[in-house]
Amino acid sequence: MHIGVDEAGRGPLAGPVCAAAVILNPHLPLEGLADSKSISETKRNRLAPLIQTKSLAWGIGWATVSEIEAFDILRASFMAMSRAVEDCLRRYSEGDRVPITQTPLVRVDGNHSPGDFEGPWSWPYPTQAIIKGDQTEPSISAASILAKTARDCEMRRLHSIYPDYGFDRHAGYGTRQHLAALDTFGVTPIHRKTFAPIARRLALKLDPR
Repeated sequence: MHIGVDEAGRGPLAGPVCAAAVILNPHLPLEGLADSKSISETKRNRLAPLIQTKSLAWGIGWATVSEIEAFDILRASFMAMSRAVEDCLRRYSEGDRVPITQTPLVRVDGNHSPGDFEGPWSWPYPTQAIIKGDQTEPSISAASILAKTARDCEMRRLHSIYPDYGFDRHAGYGTRQHLAALDTFGVTPIHRKTFAPIARRLALKLDPR
């Protein structure tokens, strides 16, 4: 048994980072799994509930904007991944499942994992970091889709609070529309103040010369 893990939202200028963890059911294969960025929003939204229904277990984890600013985006992503794995294992244990008798293997998209760095995100699981794993490993692809759909949903919620920025369209990424809105309306509490485009605007506000 292994757990696939991926995150969504490392690059945006605003909002939390989200991670998902998935234990696929080998007896209930899912067609169409792929890197979430390579498939349409419609297909992601169709696949997400199927992943949740057919997998043995799944979990979601978040790291807040404050944690991103405190730890940096890489380590905050690890925090979200660690929380996603714990949520996944909790759901597995609560279901009518064969108990896990060995420490599960975790497969993570990318070239680093939470086990590579000491901190509150560290985990005890044997880990494989797989570059482009969201394109080649079905469980990581499934996690990629869950993380992306969960974060997009959260950014739509934040759009209802901060409607001037277009979070429902660009999910916090630094699009031309988003940067123009920042220049017009300023920085909000959900913007990542350590990211260069936000830090520059805050510096100009403090010293407009």
